[in-house]
Amino acid sequence: MTPGAIAILSLSMSTDAFAAAIGRGASHRPNWIDAVKTGLVFGVIEGITPLIGWALGIVAAGFVEQIDHWIAFGLLGAVGGKMLWEACKPRDAEEDAAPRRTGRWALIATAVGTSIDAAAVGVGLAFLGANIWVIAAAIGFTTFVLTTIGLLIGRAVGAKFGKAAEFVGGLALIGLGTMILLEHLGVLAG
Repeated sequence: MTPGAIAILSLSMSTDAFAAAIGRGASHRPNWIDAVKTGLVFGVIEGITPLIGWALGIVAAGFVEQIDHWIAFGLLGAVGGKMLWEACKPRDAEEDAAPRRTGRWALIATAVGTSIDAAAVGVGLAFLGANIWVIAAAIGFTTFVLTTIGLLIGRAVGAKFGKAAEFVGGLALIGLGTMILLEHLGVLAG
């Protein structure tokens, strides 16, 4: 993968954590130190999950070598589509009225929940033979930075901005999956 593609992927994988951080920042109003600690939790977990997906993908890679680009396209498209859906769906009154958990386990559960898509992307990257270590580090670092910033922004702008970030991230993932497919089909020069 090119550095530009890695940057797009890292930003896309980080947008759901960014959106969650804005919401958390709006409701918890963290100080700078707490924002950095939370950013580290999200960044580490988001950096580990593509490695897990990649390992699973390596095991299956020999079986699906002829269709790997379609699998990467499908996974990125599905994750991107889910992000678009989540960004566009209206929040209902129950979500707004539900008490938000604030403890350590709730934080970890949120970080894992926002990183599941990175595991799916890791599976796709295994089929492409991408350098997973560089990509996982980039995703983890980007998530750390964006989550920390999102928490601090959340105090000022609330949860509405997070939906826009998630929408853009979804579009970027769909675009990246399409680019991979077109390159492997020979439509675009790789």
